[in-house]
Parts: sequence; C-alpha cells; structure tokens
Amino acid sequence: KSDDFMKLARELAKHALQHAPTGVHAGSAIEAQPFNGTTVGEAVKQVSGKTGEAMALKRVARFTAAEGTVGHYLHHNGQSGSIVELAGTRGEGVTALARDLALHVTSADPIGVSEADIPADVIARERRIAEEQVAQEGKPENIRGKIVDGKVRKFVAERTLLGQPFVKDDSKAVGDLVKEVAKAAGGTLSVTRLARFKVGEG
Repeated sequence: KSDDFMKLARELAKHALQHAPTGVHAGSAIEAQPFNGTTVGEAVKQVSGKTGEAMALKRVARFTAAEGTVGHYLHHNGQSGSIVELAGTRGEGVTALARDLALHVTSADPIGVSEADIPADVIARERRIAEEQVAQEGKPENIRGKIVDGKVRKFVAERTLLGQPFVKDDSKAVGDLVKEVAKAAGGTLSVTRLARFKVGEG
C-alpha cells in the first residue's frame, strides 16, 4: 500500500474509465495504451521495480449504461468491490438498488446474473456430482432424475445473482427485489451484467 502503488491504482482507474473497452477484460486489453508518457504496461513495471513487489494488471471492467444505471461498491478495506449494470427505468430508487446490488455481489460472489451466465461445463459438473450423491444415498431409480434436477436448480439459485437471497434482507431473492423496484419506479428493469474484483484473484 505504498504511495506509489496507490497513486498508480487511482490513475489506472481513471484511465480505464475513459479508455478501457466496454465489458470485462484481461489487463492486457489496455496494457499497450498510452499512459503518463509511457504505456499502461510499462507504468505498472516501473512501479513494480520501484517497490520491489511483483505486480500485474489482472483485469479491467468498464460498464456504460446508455439507457440504464451503473452501480458500484468498494468494501471499506479496499480489498474487494463490484460494479453492476442495470437496463431500463432510471430514478433514485434504481440508483440505490444498483449500489445495493454491487454490495451484494461483493459479499455473495455470484457466478453471473442468471443461469445463462453459468458455463455449460459447470452445470454438467454439478449434475454429475448430484447423480453420484443420489446413487450413494440409494434413492429409487424412478425418482433419482427429479432429485438431481432439484439439486441442480438449488445450485443455480445459490450461485446466480437473481436467485440469491438479498444480503440486506434474506427473506427475498434478488430477482424479486429487482421486480419490486421496477414496479415502484413504474417501468421495467433488468440486470445486464456484473463484475467482482478481489485482491489476489485473477
């Protein structure tokens, strides 16, 4: 947390806000871009050499909501944070929701917004695990399929933003909260994407 490192982090964030491609990308997406008289990649190397610490620009995310809202949250320790993009209705309630959802993502670490964001191989792996569990439990053949389906649905709900219980009120799912806010705002609302960052994670 040296001054040089913190200054570089702040300046890179400002640079990314203006110049990073939209979406979530590896740090290499901006390493060749001009930055403070050199390039982003060289600037990181210079500070790394000065501090004697190995540094790498792992990921960069930039969201822009032409017809929606982007919310962000940075945990008080500066070690983790998230950004969330909503499409649809705007307003104070939606702005507050966007921030709350970013807080939720930072805390609950969902894989994606919905089942569509979970890679097929991850779903297949969870299905195999469920099938093995059900077989070991000796469940009757005629109900094993339904039990496996139920376990996979539970996994999806637990690991996707819209299916997770909201961290500020676990009596409701995030998806239900989004619907409530949309209704109160008199419009439609959807979560389009999210990005979560934690120090040390790729």
